[in-house]
Amino acid sequence: MTTVDSSTTTQGPAPASAWRSLGDRVRRGETVRIFGALVILCVVFSILRPHAFPTTANIVNIASDASVLLVLAVGGTYVILTAGIDLSVSGVLVFAGVISAKIMAALGGQSVGVLLLGLAAGLVAGLAWGLINGVLVAKARIPALIVTLGTMGASQGAALLLTGGVDVRDVPFNLVLSVGSGKVAGVPWLVVIALAVAVVGGVILSQTRFGRYTYASGSNAEALRRTGVASARHLIKVYAVAGTLAGLAGYMSLARFATTTLGGHATDNLSTIAAVVIGGTSLFGGRGTMIGTVIGVFIPTVLQNGFVVLGVQAFWQQVAVGVVLIAAVYLDQMRRAARQRP
Repeated sequence: MTTVDSSTTTQGPAPASAWRSLGDRVRRGETVRIFGALVILCVVFSILRPHAFPTTANIVNIASDASVLLVLAVGGTYVILTAGIDLSVSGVLVFAGVISAKIMAALGGQSVGVLLLGLAAGLVAGLAWGLINGVLVAKARIPALIVTLGTMGASQGAALLLTGGVDVRDVPFNLVLSVGSGKVAGVPWLVVIALAVAVVGGVILSQTRFGRYTYASGSNAEALRRTGVASARHLIKVYAVAGTLAGLAGYMSLARFATTTLGGHATDNLSTIAAVVIGGTSLFGGRGTMIGTVIGVFIPTVLQNGFVVLGVQAFWQQVAVGVVLIAAVYLDQMRRAARQRP
């Protein structure tokens, strides 16, 4: 649990103490146990399908599958740390992908400039929805669940209106070839981008005032306000970050699948929340780490991949992720109740 006093808000975090605090949370928290659960899953699937699961090709496939979810989960971690929720990421992802695709199609060509303008358009689209979420939650004081449920439907509906319900397939080949399937030192570019986002997000969370304010928004928002911090403005920034990252995820999805995949992201919001909560971030806010989120992202991804390798029906994949999410929330409630006992 992170607390805020006048010294921390005016002077910012000391780097050495911030790293020690992060290390303590990792050792004391759920991170080691979560990682152990991930290792057990991998071992089980490797034993059951030794010639299919632990192969280099499948590992690369798992990492690529996890990349888009990881970008969403980084933003989701910030939101959930404030004791909020963002159900809109699946709709915002699709909307941003549509905007990117249409901008690039209108510009034409395969140049780097066209690809960068498409990326900028996706980021701005995601940022716009994030700002809407933040203003409605922080200023209008509408519950985040209701706001983001509404913007999820609105963004998804807007994407369908722009496309007539038909996937946009006019995606620059260079985007698919370079970002979608390209590699650097044998690692897919999608994975490199996702890891870069996670590292930057983790450093900001553990090393900066923005990170401290985010923890404080979920653990003791009143104390944050009393120190003179504009807590509503900070909350808007958090939702803006989540929306922008959803825009980036939409661009990455566009690069990977070479289409807007309008109906392929319906459960991304559930998967994002599941990954963050499984990673040890409390739904009640104020507790969690980006390292835990990274590990948490791979648990549902490995589960789904393992079920595919085993030939289990796709319906059971969603059941398994839902059960794991409920179990993670239950354990979080138990830990919270134990800490509150005298």
